[in-house]
Amino acid sequence: MMIRPNPMRPATLFLTLFAVTCAALIGSADAAPLPAPRRVEIPAPNLTLHAQLYRPEGQGPFPTVIALHSCGGLGGHSEPVLPRYRDWVEQLLRTGHAVVLPDSYSSRELGPQCRVKERRVLARRERLSDIVATRRWLGQQAWVVQNRVSLMGWANGASALLWAVRPQGGRNDGPDFRSAVAFYPDCRISAGLGWSARVPTLLLIGAKDDVSSPAACRQMVEGARGRSALARIEVYPGAAHDFDRANLPLRAIGAAADAGLPERGHIGTDTEARSDSQKRVTEWLAR
Repeated sequence: MMIRPNPMRPATLFLTLFAVTCAALIGSADAAPLPAPRRVEIPAPNLTLHAQLYRPEGQGPFPTVIALHSCGGLGGHSEPVLPRYRDWVEQLLRTGHAVVLPDSYSSRELGPQCRVKERRVLARRERLSDIVATRRWLGQQAWVVQNRVSLMGWANGASALLWAVRPQGGRNDGPDFRSAVAFYPDCRISAGLGWSARVPTLLLIGAKDDVSSPAACRQMVEGARGRSALARIEVYPGAAHDFDRANLPLRAIGAAADAGLPERGHIGTDTEARSDSQKRVTEWLAR
């Protein structure tokens, strides 16, 4: 089930897709290396929120994406940003976006939270607060196109995004979020609360996602019909959780799995869904 979007601006969409196509044709061997992120400190209630910032070359201003990590966290032991997010950052930079990635866990001196029974950082509370703080900070930056700040999140980060785009959630003084893209959130709570969005929101999930719940996400988006800003869901047949991650063989999550993985279910790349999602995200952010 999907809710049809409004017509896109043809010229903007054409130029954005043209840039992505040209970048792909250049080939990875000739592409410029991804620049190192710059760590920034964002004032937030009761803490300083650490974040990693990527910016295109030049002075801007740039459309900007706030990217929200999953329950596995933003970085690893030796890298501030995991490859799964760097992969998306590279694509977003190619389309002229700056990307800021707030780290909701290390800012609170926490590691991965996927297998923590009683989480101290909740999507609807602390992570929502982090989104609000990041948007407020971006509002003070001259290099940001203030009416083109969008949200993008994965799993637990996507669940926080759903709270942030509700009619009364995540608001700041000044321009609102331009749009939002949620990869495989847990929709079960939001579906039961009569979720709706105040900004255009795209939800991408696999039909075989047994970590999140495609059925609940369908119900949530369908229930918002007629009382929400544009909301659209794309359910990919055959795709599991983490379908957009590169080079991740499909596998079941075991009891002794990494602490940064969910407790149960299956994860793995779906090549077709990954490719389609990249195109859809590009189109959605160009609206």
